[in-house]
Amino acid sequence: MSHGDGDHERYAHYVQKDKIMESALSGSPVVALCGKVWVPGRDPKKYPVCPMCKEIFEGMGAGGDKGKDGDGKK
Repeated sequence: MSHGDGDHERYAHYVQKDKIMESALSGSPVVALCGKVWVPGRDPKKYPVCPMCKEIFEGMGAGGDKGKDGDGKK
């Protein structure tokens, strides 16, 4: 887990939307899919997406379901 150092600072990270709103209101830190912990405060559109977050997100499948059956097929 990272706490604001290294390569994580060069990327925009994936975080649950409700956690972003909660952080904006309370100032509490968020946890990205890759494990980075920080308090968001910069425009993520100015940075490339974290490759680790993107890989995890894409592996979750439609609707955020994990596993082979995440698409609802049996």
